[in-house]
Amino acid sequence: MNNEKAGFDDEHDEYDVLLAELGRTEEEDERIAVHEAGHAVAARLLGKPLGGATINPDPNGKYGGLVWGPRNSVAFGRDDDTDEVPELCDNLRDLMPQDGEARGDAADVYLHAHDRCIELAGASVAERMLLPGEPVPSVSDVEQAVALASLVCKSAEAVECFLAFCEQQAHDLLYPHGPVIMALSIVLKIRRTLNGDEIDGVIATTVAGLQLAAERRRRAEWRKGELAAQRFRASCDHADAAALPRSAPDRVR
Repeated sequence: MNNEKAGFDDEHDEYDVLLAELGRTEEEDERIAVHEAGHAVAARLLGKPLGGATINPDPNGKYGGLVWGPRNSVAFGRDDDTDEVPELCDNLRDLMPQDGEARGDAADVYLHAHDRCIELAGASVAERMLLPGEPVPSVSDVEQAVALASLVCKSAEAVECFLAFCEQQAHDLLYPHGPVIMALSIVLKIRRTLNGDEIDGVIATTVAGLQLAAERRRRAEWRKGELAAQRFRASCDHADAAALPRSAPDRVR
């Protein structure tokens, strides 16, 4: 018991040292983990493969945590791109269909903007689901979402409505999967960085555990029903036996 307590204290001390080095509180670290887990789970629910996720900050201060794809760390970009998403979207805007032009050739851009905005909204949705208070706004998420929405919207009002629509979709997508987001955030707090396969492994293990628990509950309910039926049958048999006429005693002559 003492060895276990000592091991726990050592791990806790190491975590405190790490937080001090990062300049974070434990609450901030948890919020970042939930934030990135929300991004990751939203992406996987949309069928998007992942390259990995980290809750360690960029040494140059570009981000506090990050989720990236198998090849792209940013939308429409490569890992070695120097342009940020808003600049990339600005370059694409002039290539988007104009009034009266068919949208078919740009359908993949419209779909990407839609899905990516849902992924971006998934982080704040996850924070609202699992943590107290309002999410801390992510400047990077907001900038990317506005830039992407501006590709498919013509006015600021349309951008606002589009982003609200994507946020609601993110909520509807993530709400049934709160335990998965929580599990992934816990593993991220421990491991700090996960690759795509490891993220999928955490999700698969959590889903399997939830399914097993649901099956156990189903069997327990089934067994409860069987026992109730047996008790009911026994009470009916007892009532039937009590209702049977008793034979009259023989008369003594």
